Amino acid sequence: MRILIFIILLSCCFKLSYAQSDKVIGVWMSEEKDGKVEITKRNNKYYGKIIWIAQKNYINGEPKKDLNNPDPALRKRSNLGLEILKDFIYDSDDKEWTDGTVYDPKNGSTYSCYMWFEGNNENVLNIRGYIGFSLLGRTTLWTKTTKSE
Repeated sequence: MRILIFIILLSCCFKLSYAQSDKVIGVWMSEEKDGKVEITKRNNKYYGKIIWIAQKNYINGEPKKDLNNPDPALRKRSNLGLEILKDFIYDSDDKEWTDGTVYDPKNGSTYSCYMWFEGNNENVLNIRGYIGFSLLGRTTLWTKTTKSE
């Protein structure tokens, strides 16, 4: 009987952690309100791609490209659909998504990154990109939204 109770309790704890980890999934508006990123889960890791850009085209009507990418072969790809968040895993102890990277198409740089919710506010995602140590970085706040807003 004790084993059964232990298994049930363990199962409940796992489900709570699993549900918490997926709260990052969805569509997020950037702090500058100039883009939306959709975060999804693949193979137990979290990824985010640009699904909307306020100024998606240049003046001549061509879609904005990844012109600042350090790899010349990637500079012709469109910013729309670009995967900018990669390889995040959920750390249930710290309640953070860690060990990921964020790519900034504005400057072509990729940074180490982690994400978290402040307190119980699951409508604002804190994203901290940094080089080397997390103290040497910048935090931006993304707001939960929908694809159509």
